This record gives sequence, C-alpha cells and structure tokens, in this order.
Amino acid sequence: ASSVARSVGTMHVRILFIVAALLPLAAAFLPTPQGLGRVQRLPSAHAATSPRSAPLQLRATLDAIFFDCDGVLADTERDGHRIAFNMAFKEFGLKVGDNDMEWGEELYGKLCEIGGGKERMMGYWQQIGWPGGDWDLAVDLHKRKTQLFQELVDTGKIPLRPGVDKLITEALDNNVRVAVCSTSNEKAVQKIVDLLGPEKSSQIKIFAGDCVPRKKPSPDIYNLAREDYQVRPEDVVVIEDSGIGLAAAKAAEMSCVVTMSTYTRNDDFSEADHIVDDLVSGDVDLTTIEGLATSTQWEDWGVDRDIMNSGVGRGRW
Repeated sequence: ASSVARSVGTMHVRILFIVAALLPLAAAFLPTPQGLGRVQRLPSAHAATSPRSAPLQLRATLDAIFFDCDGVLADTERDGHRIAFNMAFKEFGLKVGDNDMEWGEELYGKLCEIGGGKERMMGYWQQIGWPGGDWDLAVDLHKRKTQLFQELVDTGKIPLRPGVDKLITEALDNNVRVAVCSTSNEKAVQKIVDLLGPEKSSQIKIFAGDCVPRKKPSPDIYNLAREDYQVRPEDVVVIEDSGIGLAAAKAAEMSCVVTMSTYTRNDDFSEADHIVDDLVSGDVDLTTIEGLATSTQWEDWGVDRDIMNSGVGRGRW
C-alpha cells in the first residue's frame, strides 16, 4: 500500500511539473482584456531556452527620414549662407564703427549656435550692442540674403554632401517618405533640394523657415512633419549635423544620425544614435537607418507592421 501511495504521489508531482511547464506557453495564446488577436510576451527565460515557444515578434519599421538642410544635404554655412549674409550687409551699407559689418569664418561658426537667420542677426547685434538693429531690418536683410544665397547655389558652387543623393534615392525607391526640416528660409531650402533633380525633389516635403513659432532646439518642426506625414516618432529617423538639431530630434523622441559638418564638429553629440563624418565614409545606407528606428510596439497581426514569423508586411526584409 505504501508503494502504491508513493507511486501516486510521484505521478502527481510529475503532472504538476508538466502543467507548470505548459502554463507560460498557454498564456501566450489567451485573449487579453483589450480583445482577441494580441500576442502575449513570454518571460525572457523561455524565449532564450525554447525557440519553439517564443512569441511572434515585430520588426522595427522605418516610415520616414527627416533631413536637416544646411550642413546635412549640403555644407552650405561657411561658403553659402555666410557669404550671402556679408553680401547683404554690404549692399545695405551696414557698419560697425568705421568698418563694414562682416562675419568671419570663426565668428559665423559661433553664431550658428543660434537657429534661424533673422534670429542670428538679432543675437549678433545684441552681443555687440549695435544700435541700428531691429526686427524689421532683420527681415529685409534676410529676404535679400536669401536671394543672394539662391544665386550662389545656381552657380554650382554648393554641391550635395557625399551619399545624400544615394540614400534619398534608396529611401524613395523603398516607399520610405522623406522630408527636409530646416530653420532656413523655405526658398533657400528648395534650391538645395532641387539639386536632387525634379523627380526626387517633387516627392520631398519641406518644413522650413517660420512654419513653426519656435525653432531648433525646439522639437516643433519635427513634430509638425510627423503630424503631417501621420507617422509615429519611433518610426522616424532624423539626420542632423548640429547640437541644436540633435536636441530638437531627441525632444521629438526620434532617433538621430549626426553627419558632422564644418562648424559642428565640437558640438555635444553624446545623445546621438550614430555619428559619422559623412554618409559615404560612415557607410550609412537605408539598412543602417532602418536599424535605428526604435519601433518595438506590439500590433495586431498583419496590421500596419511587419511580423517576423508570419511574413506579413511590406516585404523589404
């Protein structure tokens, strides 16, 4: 009798162990309070030891790339905008004491920490205590400076940075949307975007200038682009070149690649997701950018997101 009791006890223990082992697997297929069709995440220990019991998982997706313009699409600041500002100052006859008002390369590098051309002039005038500066003058100067900058671009002296054309072509060919988000004047940005050719430039939206009340490092311009494109921040990657641009991207909760430019190499890029000298030397292509998208949220099967195990989705993998 005692041996029979021991056998029954042993059987009960074995059944308990089997039930305990199967409970996590069964839980993966139970409906959640929100409704059927959701997949439950199994404990990490089961996922590591038993590939068969791992839940269906989603891959990160990339819906859009948001480019800054100056310093990212083209290295425009030193030999483009700075020259145009100085030409406008000269045309308007502006002087500091007995000398013509002029921004040298080193000074302009520091002024680039101020987002927006009009704001940059106002900041400079306040720094030097120049009495002739006001917002109306800044507006008029900036309008003329933009015209002069466009003429400089038309001469072909401001080329696109290495790898920009290739990455944008790859993105558009794979149905990844592209936008340019800049604090510069929209017409000036359009001139740079037009260097990509009419077919590509026609597919790129520009968010620039005074389309938002606050400029970088505020995230406003990236939030505006995200809302317009109806994408989630985790499905967007930003390409920037400056500390204030990086701060704007991070404030918008987006991943950010930094391509350092002439005036930004000493900026703080500690929050960047990836830092390169340029897209070519850094070997940055669409696969690189796609890997930086932070989307990891769970979605219904086959809806809006790629599902690793089911092969449902856009099929770019």
